[in-house]
Amino acid sequence: MFLGSLGAIAEVIDHPLTENLRRALESALGYFSQAAPKHTADEEESLFPRLREMQNPEVVAAFATLEKLEQEHRSAARLHEVVDCLGRHFLSNGHLTDAEIAEFRRSVSGLAAIYTRHITIEDELIFPLASRMLSDSEKQNVAREMAGRRNVLLITDWPGSRT
Repeated sequence: MFLGSLGAIAEVIDHPLTENLRRALESALGYFSQAAPKHTADEEESLFPRLREMQNPEVVAAFATLEKLEQEHRSAARLHEVVDCLGRHFLSNGHLTDAEIAEFRRSVSGLAAIYTRHITIEDELIFPLASRMLSDSEKQNVAREMAGRRNVLLITDWPGSRT
């Protein structure tokens, strides 16, 4: 949804800043400044290390894909920096130069391409693989770490709950 918002914003970023555009841009920039780093940490600090510890041939074969996802995380982070910087500049000044508009649009387009590939790989390979290969205990630990990054409790962590 927020990537779609950035795409729509990229189409009109050469127009004057309106209140609706301001709210949409602030919302998208805020989401990506918070969510993208947590998503990357979820994978690179919680999920991928557990998968790498396994000696299962199917998991070993997926390592090249895991490395590609990690490279995409770095590429996406650089593009997010550009989008955030130019987006905040637009919010504060109400306009961008033609070169800045072109760079904003290229960066948003680059993010869309990365996320399209990235989500497909996650949904079709990595998450199903992790679901099959990780024990219930490992899945719970990953979930707790993810929840901790978001400062939320899992239902299984409530006092009196059964895990």
